[in-house]
Amino acid sequence: MKRIVVLSDMQIPLHDKKAIKAVVRFVKDYEPDELFCVGDEADCLAPARWSKGYAAEHSNLQRDLDETTRIMGEFREALGDYPFHLMRSNHGDRIQRYIERDAPALATLRDLKYEKLLGYRDLEITYHNKLWNFAPGWVMGHGDEGPTSRYSGGTAMSLAKKIGMSVVCGHTHKLGYLHENKSFNGKYVSSLYGFEVGNMMDLKQATYLKGGSANWQTAFGLLYIHNGKVTPVPVPIMNNSFVVEGKVYKW
Repeated sequence: MKRIVVLSDMQIPLHDKKAIKAVVRFVKDYEPDELFCVGDEADCLAPARWSKGYAAEHSNLQRDLDETTRIMGEFREALGDYPFHLMRSNHGDRIQRYIERDAPALATLRDLKYEKLLGYRDLEITYHNKLWNFAPGWVMGHGDEGPTSRYSGGTAMSLAKKIGMSVVCGHTHKLGYLHENKSFNGKYVSSLYGFEVGNMMDLKQATYLKGGSANWQTAFGLLYIHNGKVTPVPVPIMNNSFVVEGKVYKW
């Protein structure tokens, strides 16, 4: 049985510090076989297109990236030598798009690539810049590779139907999964899952939310893989606590 922890959108420095500290502790205790992150681990506010010409464009990007590297380093230390995989995402793409739009002469510089700026090679974090097939019939994406649904799990399922493989992703900040199974003559002939793993943001920091409300869920995910079969398990974080396999983590 392979056990995988899937980290959700943190958007550092807008992250839920206490929740992330608890999940780091959980990873160390749980000793998973692998650790995934669906992306948007860094917010990258300064190069966002709607920051152009506003004070936000002058926010301290280096400080925010340093904080992201520090936290990802904590996850690496908690994980030990096991594989750590991270997916590209729209927030991470902001830096490259900003360069391509406003400083195209710098676009080919290797040291300005997102994964280089975050020091992921030194942390031995494998960075994936496209959908990644991690198990038979399953891929990890960020979630922005297809249309967005208002329903939890709907964005992942829409992408799953598009590519014909089950999907685990983030981007929507929602938690949940949908499945579609087809059978014929009493036998299952196909199965698709769309699994979204929530977010680990501090909602008070998400000042861009209209009316201050959103259909979001603080959470992360688990994947159990046995004999090539993947079982997705959502782990909601509620009232400063979460439960995995009967053990409570509380702060």
